[in-house]
Amino acid sequence: MKNKAIYPGTFDPITYGHIDIIERTALMFEKIILAIFDNSLHKNTMFTISERISFAKEQIKHLTNVEVMGFCGLTVNFAKKHNINILIRGIRFISDFEYEYKLANMNNNLMASLETIFLLSSPKLSFISSSLIKDIVYYGGDVSSFLPKSIANFMIHKLKK
Repeated sequence: MKNKAIYPGTFDPITYGHIDIIERTALMFEKIILAIFDNSLHKNTMFTISERISFAKEQIKHLTNVEVMGFCGLTVNFAKKHNINILIRGIRFISDFEYEYKLANMNNNLMASLETIFLLSSPKLSFISSSLIKDIVYYGGDVSSFLPKSIANFMIHKLKK
């Protein structure tokens, strides 16, 4: 199915920037798989894969054509397994593009039929990153305009442990 795409990422946690990309992508494709990468072996994540999947499902439940799945391994293998040849990536800055361009070329080398589509972040959300949000929460700042309140509260609770 050509009208199916994957939006992969760590989503640790999912932010309003991610949600914006998902909502915009959902208007373009019949089906989107939000593929949440379980990279717990290589990168320290604040949230478990189960928590990240749960957060994402809650935030996109209004989008009937978006499915949330966890995965481990190469994105191209996930795409092959699900017969997907379109990969969505959000771009905030030039530095994002440089990294994503290299990644897109590597993915295309591993799976020639995989096309990457870059979506620019909405200007009002372009500065949001999961790592900055974690730092703000850690130091007691207000992140309510960057991610859903339920996730912010969960982060605060988790950091207090």
